[in-house]
Amino acid sequence: MQRILPAERDWPLHDVAASRMTEQRAMTGLPPHTLMRRAGEAVAALARALHPHAHRVWIACGPGNNGGDGLDAAVHLLAAGWSVEVTLIGDPAQLPADAADAYARARAAGIVAGADTSPARPPDLAIDAVLGLGSRRAPAGDLAALIDTLNALTCPLLAVDLPSGLNADTGQPNGRACVVADHTLSLLTLKPGLFTGAGRDHAGEVWFDALGITADGITAWLSGAPVLATRRRHTQHKGSFGDLAVVGGGPGMAGAALLAARAAHAAGAGRVYVDVLDDQSTPTMDTVRPELMFRHGWWQTASAEEATVVAGCGGGTAIRQALPRLLSSAGRLVLDADALNAIAADPALATLLSARSARQRQTVLTPHPLEAARLLNSDTATVQSDRLAAARRLAQQFACVVVLKGSGSVLAGPDATLWINGTGSAALASAGTGDVLAGWIGGCWSASGCTALEAARHATWLHGLAAEHSPTAPLRAADLVEAMHSAAPQR
Repeated sequence: MQRILPAERDWPLHDVAASRMTEQRAMTGLPPHTLMRRAGEAVAALARALHPHAHRVWIACGPGNNGGDGLDAAVHLLAAGWSVEVTLIGDPAQLPADAADAYARARAAGIVAGADTSPARPPDLAIDAVLGLGSRRAPAGDLAALIDTLNALTCPLLAVDLPSGLNADTGQPNGRACVVADHTLSLLTLKPGLFTGAGRDHAGEVWFDALGITADGITAWLSGAPVLATRRRHTQHKGSFGDLAVVGGGPGMAGAALLAARAAHAAGAGRVYVDVLDDQSTPTMDTVRPELMFRHGWWQTASAEEATVVAGCGGGTAIRQALPRLLSSAGRLVLDADALNAIAADPALATLLSARSARQRQTVLTPHPLEAARLLNSDTATVQSDRLAAARRLAQQFACVVVLKGSGSVLAGPDATLWINGTGSAALASAGTGDVLAGWIGGCWSASGCTALEAARHATWLHGLAAEHSPTAPLRAADLVEAMHSAAPQR
């Protein structure tokens, strides 16, 4: 049994279909009821480890195999000397075979499962075993009442496999009633929904027990700390780490371009140029980072073919004029904010973007959900309802790397490989933090010579890590640059 976050390595994630396939394969080679008995033992072991001084436990069980896991855990906790109260919603005679076996063993141990949706006495610990992997519909009736009671308790709450009511694939609640757990023990496989969308808020601290089984059919990966070969040799100079230009900062938004440029410089780019698109107030120097060089109209020169370009940060409508040339000529291109909005509104620009891959030019898109919805001709609710699917569609549609920002940012490569970033917090819910991420991706890409996906994974992971280490929330974007620089692995 292992705690998953912070992720010290990459973890495979399995959706419902892959988890079911793994379960069926495992069951054919094991004696009957083995997996459920292992699951119940694991739940009881974690409950005892997390709360060694607890005495009374209330276990809320649903009518399926998730409820069977809870019933089996009840047997182990009773044997360990705990006072166990069990609620079972549903007809015991209709339980699936594994759950029916667990129910019979619970009865043989002297456990009487009641039907009340509230515990008789306040418990020291509650265990949510109401709904599991197969749950797709909004909980209703007694199931919803049971979830509401669990959420109203003041004691710690441990969810079995998934918080009841949470979609295992998308990380979104299936309806109004959804458990908010302190801990979740994911069994057999790790589910993507625990780490993206609303999953982080509902799952609490995630633990994992594979139950002795190796899973099939990886759906996505939870990203650990990406390792880049960025050690600097004594003979290298600033030219060794590439030129990078930030093109953005339309009227009233020059700060966005400066934030991206500062991030790119801190990430290691050798020379950083800033092309501010506001003709009326083009700065000539950044007094905080005088190392940055300002070149008005840079995007019209031939330099873009060799440089890494970060375009769109605060660009407003002015970025539209620069995009045809940048999409056609930039060797490495990170597109953010208003650049994405311009492409979404102009089919000709979208065609230029899609054509880049065939000319061996790599691109990274960094949309938030609304920008992703515009690119997909959809809406934010649809994007958020299945973040992995939305990121995959964008990556395949434009043949590029996509970072769909938000809780559990989803990264997708054009080969359909999916990653969920395991770092981050609401400290990043602050203006300008997205500009910092775009700039850092570009700077990392320029300095390390890595692939677009490697740069995006590393920057997104570090971006979230800096937020987790921040003593304040929200984390101001200018401070985020320095926090990321301090948290970056030594090169």
